[in-house]
Amino acid sequence: MEGTFSFVWAMILCVIMIAHAQGNYYSKTIPANYNQEKKTNLHFFFHDIASGKNPSAVKIAQANDSNSSNPFGELYAINDALRVGVEPTSQVIGRAKGLFVAAGQADDLDIVMYVDFGFTTGKFNGSSFIVCSKNPATETKRELAVVGGRGQFKMA
Repeated sequence: MEGTFSFVWAMILCVIMIAHAQGNYYSKTIPANYNQEKKTNLHFFFHDIASGKNPSAVKIAQANDSNSSNPFGELYAINDALRVGVEPTSQVIGRAKGLFVAAGQADDLDIVMYVDFGFTTGKFNGSSFIVCSKNPATETKRELAVVGGRGQFKMA
């Protein structure tokens, strides 16, 4: 009986040691099997209307120093049309919804934007990509950071 008891304890200790050695809270890291990288060139016009009867950009907050001629600290909510042409009557293919913050001081007119560019027609209907980036308004050529997307722009 004593021999069986010792054997059982020895087996229990072996099982505990094996479980402890292999009982990590994580598994081996393996690379995700995402689709091959794709490139899509989009060409559309962002129609931002800041005044008039139906503005698409509305100031929702401003800095305490509202007497300043500098827009630093102003926050805008936007719901801008994405169109195929520069004309205000051209076809709407989506909406850009989000926030702009005036972040430039003195002479620079930098804007920081947090905007979801969503498409409502065509091949990319239901898909969107998100821009979270500084947008230097006075520069003619700009590069903005795309930080994600949905639908066909997933993992953008």
